[in-house]
Amino acid sequence: MNAKEYLEICSRSYTGTKVTKNEWDMDYLIDEVRELVEEYSFSWDKEVLIPQDDRLLEDMLAAAKALILKIGVYNMSTGRIITFTEEEIEQGIKNMKQELVMGEGKDAYTLVARGIEDRREPAVWAGNPGCPTPERMYYANVLSSAQEPVVDLLTCGSLVDVDGHTVKSGDPTEVIAVRRELQYLHKALEAVGRPGMGLLAAESAVTEMGDLSASYERCLRPCDSHLVAMFNELIIDNGNLIRAANSLDYGMKNASLACTMVGGLAGDAPGATLVMTASILAANILCLADYHLCHPIHIKEVATTARGCLWLQAVLCQIFAKCAPAIIVCDLWPSSGALTKELLYEVAANSIVVTVCGGHLEGLGSANGREPNGTGLEVRLMGEVGKAVARQGMTRAQANEIVLKLLGKYEHIFQMEDKNKGKRFDEAYDMETVTPIPEWEAMYVEVKEELRTMGICF
Repeated sequence: MNAKEYLEICSRSYTGTKVTKNEWDMDYLIDEVRELVEEYSFSWDKEVLIPQDDRLLEDMLAAAKALILKIGVYNMSTGRIITFTEEEIEQGIKNMKQELVMGEGKDAYTLVARGIEDRREPAVWAGNPGCPTPERMYYANVLSSAQEPVVDLLTCGSLVDVDGHTVKSGDPTEVIAVRRELQYLHKALEAVGRPGMGLLAAESAVTEMGDLSASYERCLRPCDSHLVAMFNELIIDNGNLIRAANSLDYGMKNASLACTMVGGLAGDAPGATLVMTASILAANILCLADYHLCHPIHIKEVATTARGCLWLQAVLCQIFAKCAPAIIVCDLWPSSGALTKELLYEVAANSIVVTVCGGHLEGLGSANGREPNGTGLEVRLMGEVGKAVARQGMTRAQANEIVLKLLGKYEHIFQMEDKNKGKRFDEAYDMETVTPIPEWEAMYVEVKEELRTMGICF
């Protein structure tokens, strides 16, 4: 899409039907989603988290097209609805990339649209995406993931302070934080001998100002990517339209991000999956998406390892593997944090679901991404599980059986007051050597052996 075409679409933010946020939620979104769920008789079985139902995939895509065609997307900056034509929606689907080169030189990596039960390995996009992280442990945290050989691409947490100053949105500290973040990322890549590795970065950018401040060659390169987000549900703002517009000339890759709520306005897992699918169709147009991030949030349990979120990721990945091929990268945000075995069980379950259904792996947002309680060790396990499952050709039925066993080992943590948040990075790793402490390494070895006995061929 060229600038003229994009500006015409953006201009609908000022000519569309004017409604309040409450009217959008209540009169447009909820009613239409409920009607479509009933029309297509969508339902789910909590014991079948990886469905094998081609009709479900086809119907979910058809319903998503119908939803986005009828209601469009709400621009919260202008209070107006952006509508699309059927031709624009179909063209957006047709234009979805099936290959995308990230990074440069010897470290370049080609993302592909994977298939269901695909033996091609998923990408391992490593880091603690968006997690609030103090500067004193930021570089070591990034390095703990970058140094793992299983990693293909790198992401990171967001800085909460720079030079002793708390980072504030729309403030000079935001600009400094975003650029400091990129400095640490590039330093880590140089340290591990992979300077050309592709990034998903500018995670410290809360506003478009922070994002724009990273758009230069020594910072966020054209071979890297940044977030262009949509809000709950089917909402965007001018700030994210600006982020997308900036990519038109500069050339960096746009990662669309939708964080649909399971149990929220769209209802349970089927309605949430419908809205997440529709969000991707809208992001093809509004976010100028080069690839799509899938990050469901459970309204109660939060984590992507909750049953409803696993079902959503399984169905959505299969839709865009079989019915409309696209590059889908799934965020993994477990509830547990470092120095807990449950974190490793959550990581394994989520990695299996995404891999067998055709997605790529990104994360990990350990401790629900709320605290700096993630490390490179669970990243290692995520990559090892995903790549092993793909290589051995694990089927969806086999995967479902293993995932149910793993749920039995971690699902109790959702009832814990602190959601099993674990320990901080600097308590789980030796900060001098940037290696896991013996206790954490021993848990990893023990859980990996358990996974081997369950049927994962490392």
